[in-house]
Amino acid sequence: MSEAKIVVRDNGPFLVTGPAVVEDANGNKFDLKGKETFALCRCGASANRPFCDGAHNRCGFESAERAS
Repeated sequence: MSEAKIVVRDNGPFLVTGPAVVEDANGNKFDLKGKETFALCRCGASANRPFCDGAHNRCGFESAERAS
């Protein structure tokens, strides 16, 4: 089984690629609609949370973490 890869996009979402499951606090799985790549919101402004809808572009979200 291949690993999931999560990329922290500058001023944007977490981009998830590979086999992954997204669950809510109750353990219910979100329907990923068969997508192998999807974006998770980091700005908190998405109308489709926990998924990104591009709201980071409109709300002025800024973040550029780097691994050390």
